[in-house]
Amino acid sequence: MEEIIRLTPPLNDEVVAGLKSGDRVLISGTIYTGRDAAHKRLVDLLDRGEPLPIPIKGEIIFFVGPTPPPPGRAIGAAGPTTSYRMDPYSPRLLAEGLKGMIGKGARSQEVRDAIVKYRGIYFAAVGGAGALLSQRIKKAEIVAYEDLGPEAIRRIEVEDFPVVVVNDIHGNDLFEQGVAAYRR
Repeated sequence: MEEIIRLTPPLNDEVVAGLKSGDRVLISGTIYTGRDAAHKRLVDLLDRGEPLPIPIKGEIIFFVGPTPPPPGRAIGAAGPTTSYRMDPYSPRLLAEGLKGMIGKGARSQEVRDAIVKYRGIYFAAVGGAGALLSQRIKKAEIVAYEDLGPEAIRRIEVEDFPVVVVNDIHGNDLFEQGVAAYRR
């Protein structure tokens, strides 16, 4: 059986270099959430030379807009958002030191090139499994852009949060590899 890699953010170049497309990973520790509206605000701040409301160097952002938490839970359903919505902003955040992104679906060539150039990583979480994924989130706190509701930036504590490496620093793409494996 294939080895499962365990990661604790923040990530560094050495850790990211050891990951390859197809690796199964469990993340434990602090990560941040954010979708397109929050990403736009972050890039706008960078464009104005202003500080970001969250640390970004070495960090992981999970593309999610969770539902309200049921009683006794840290967060509601937390399934990944389609990642291409963040494609206009991801290269800039990677250039600033962002190391990891978690979402679903393929990324643009520009994002894939930025992942290689800035030594980042793109993970996929299982779409449609938001209720199950939320069980891996132990704490959640809004830290920026509360006015965005579910799309506010949250600092979340995860334990054994399951993801798969899709795009690595070597230019590999799990989605392309999957199609190629079944091409005749």
